[in-house]
Amino acid sequence: MKIAVIGAGAWGTALAVSIGRSSLVSLYGANAELVGSINQHKENQRYLPGVSLSERVQVTDALESALNGASGIVVAVPTKGLRQSVMRCHSICGDRIPYLITCKGFEVETGLLPFQVVEDVAPSARYAILSGPSFARDVGEQKSTVVSLASADLSTSDIFSEVLLLGGIRTYFNYDVIGVSVGGAVKNVIAIAAGMGDALEIGASALAGLVTRGLSEACRLGTALGAKPETFMGLSGMGDLALTCFSDLSRNRRLGYALGLGKSLRDAEGALGQVAEGVHAANEVMLLARRLKVEMPITVAVTRVLSGEISPRDAAKELFSRAPKAEV
Repeated sequence: MKIAVIGAGAWGTALAVSIGRSSLVSLYGANAELVGSINQHKENQRYLPGVSLSERVQVTDALESALNGASGIVVAVPTKGLRQSVMRCHSICGDRIPYLITCKGFEVETGLLPFQVVEDVAPSARYAILSGPSFARDVGEQKSTVVSLASADLSTSDIFSEVLLLGGIRTYFNYDVIGVSVGGAVKNVIAIAAGMGDALEIGASALAGLVTRGLSEACRLGTALGAKPETFMGLSGMGDLALTCFSDLSRNRRLGYALGLGKSLRDAEGALGQVAEGVHAANEVMLLARRLKVEMPITVAVTRVLSGEISPRDAAKELFSRAPKAEV
């Protein structure tokens, strides 16, 4: 079996390395210079240094070559690049090959979740959504990882679950593509808040409360969209939220921490050097919540900080001085 992985960032490289332990992989990157470097050094020194690629992983900047003979397409690009990536793949392969979508967030301007972007571009395409507590470095170094694999079609999930398991990634099936997708999107916004809170030294007790209420926000938004509440107690909800909010490997947490120290958004993003999906998702989540009349005060606070309307310290003061109310 051959799997095409679209996107040669940290996550795409890690998945290529993992899947390459059992299958042939064609890793596509649009940056010819980066592709050349990976081929020369047999590792992605820019995005995933220290993790070697096996001979089963072929790296190319020619998309048609990457897709030729593939049984599955793993799309590992940021959400803002998903539409273009699926459009290009679909123009070459049509609906023959199923997709595994790994990005998390909402498409800017349309407010669509990743699976909705796929449906918009290719209504008849088969797809599955990969989400849950997983860092690229852990996956690349073959550390045990447990994630959710969501799809309305079990046969599509089966195609990817086998190669993922052989690479050290255990999957749990889930038919709730809305819940899995919303959990993966909102947790990035809450992680920015957690990073800011840590920089402001609000304390472990307050931080735990902040993250727990963040989970409530994700659940409220998800159920308003038709998700199952229990999904948010699982890997793509509580599991992914905990990892992203409490680990220093989290890009969104690190960005929030920099903001909490007083850095500008531009400087924080520049120091990060990679995409923090929560920056792009926050405003879309807030707009969607307002349209659905869902209360999400943490998300609103993060959005206001990102826009420069309010400082992290003032945002924290507002959140923790809100009037008491029933928990559920």
